[in-house]
Amino acid sequence: MRPAALLLVTAISLYLLLPSLLSVFSSWHSLASLDWVFAILVLVCEIASSVCLWELDRIALRTRSWFAVACAQLAGNSVGRIVPGGGATATAFSVGMLRRAGVDTGEAAAAFTASSGLQLGTTLTLPVLALPAIVGGATVNRSLAEAAYGGIVVLLLLIAVATAALTTDLPLTSVGRAVQWLLNKTARRHRPVSNLPQELLADRDFILKTLGHRWKAAVVAAAGNTGFDYLALLCALSAVGASPRPSLVLLAYVAAEVLALIPFTPGGLGFVEAGLVGTLTLAGVPGPDALTATLLYRLVAFWLPIPAGGVAYLLFRRRYS
Repeated sequence: MRPAALLLVTAISLYLLLPSLLSVFSSWHSLASLDWVFAILVLVCEIASSVCLWELDRIALRTRSWFAVACAQLAGNSVGRIVPGGGATATAFSVGMLRRAGVDTGEAAAAFTASSGLQLGTTLTLPVLALPAIVGGATVNRSLAEAAYGGIVVLLLLIAVATAALTTDLPLTSVGRAVQWLLNKTARRHRPVSNLPQELLADRDFILKTLGHRWKAAVVAAAGNTGFDYLALLCALSAVGASPRPSLVLLAYVAAEVLALIPFTPGGLGFVEAGLVGTLTLAGVPGPDALTATLLYRLVAFWLPIPAGGVAYLLFRRRYS
């Protein structure tokens, strides 16, 4: 009954989100008028983001094999975007592949848990980094140098914040207390939320223990994974000639990443497209440009890795038959 109910929820979600998906894909003819330098840079940034993710997984797994880690991540990612279940399905599939490569199942599950936690932490840090930029009101310039500077600044800030959270208790304790207060004040509960700061610190300690002495390299890899993905969205906007405030684009990117975690559709399909178009429009991007930029970004970040994962799975099976 559970798989049937999940498929039913997926079908209903896709039906309700179908108009948004059709609006995005109906803008395909606008791809012919892209600035192809920036369009190619979208692909380059997504490849760099994937390489950073593979490095993070290698550190967490404590293995030197690029081939096994990359193939497992690509194949698991493809399965998670085809089969309902999202990240849980992708992780289970990747762990099964790594078992065939000689990696212990428990160690692989712990490694992917630590890796996902660090990724999620860097993504949720982005709204905090966007606040000073919102006050400053900087605008995006269409030049390659300006877009690159924006991505580099975000990358460096992510590294600094993640390092502070992993080495000191104050950031996580403050965030935990604030979230705990907000949950207890805004929602009626039979039992108030308690010990949230201690739980965050325990999760942080688990991540540190799993990553070992290479946690600094893992922080850089996690920041690179998020930073290059955000830079890909900036390049997609530059490719269509849009020039919104980068701080608002940052918030739109975070909203899209959170929507991608919704397990009702594979990879947040439909939710991400609708949310990203809406938030980019609120950020000052004209409607047609928001549709085309979303289509370009999702083609490279969501759809292109699916066939790449199929090829990776076949190569993996050939080596570890």
